[in-house]
Amino acid sequence: MFDTIGGLPIHALVVHAVIVLLPLACLGAIAIVVRPAWSRKHGVLVVACAFIATGSAAVAKESGEKLASRVGYPADHADIAKWTPVFAGLLLISVAALWWWDRTQTDGRATLTKVAAVTTVVFALVALGWVIAAGHSGATAVWGKTIQNTTPGTFPVP
Repeated sequence: MFDTIGGLPIHALVVHAVIVLLPLACLGAIAIVVRPAWSRKHGVLVVACAFIATGSAAVAKESGEKLASRVGYPADHADIAKWTPVFAGLLLISVAALWWWDRTQTDGRATLTKVAAVTTVVFALVALGWVIAAGHSGATAVWGKTIQNTTPGTFPVP
């Protein structure tokens, strides 16, 4: 199911959603913690972005395993990337809770909301670092040897 679409590996297509949307969700989460007024205006967008990023990360993991069964397992990338959906999911849960509690609190940020805010920042930083590490290790696995064995200007630009 997570193998190919149109003859291309799904993994190569869906990882782009993860490496764009998960950092955006992380930055958005930090923004609504720093500026609580933005939570009411933009919180739903951050939650939606985190939701799509989490789903994309899960599909990327599954499709990556299918791709690896065809081309081999890049050990470093597989070890790092398998945790990306977990950290994306933790961010989703924390930012959704923060957004919900921010909307329901009338007396400023209550203690529970403050705990959710701190947790959200921690999960956002971890998820951001993790998606960068997973993306870098994946790009290195795909492009590392090609870049090492070529020099710029080898092929003329049309």
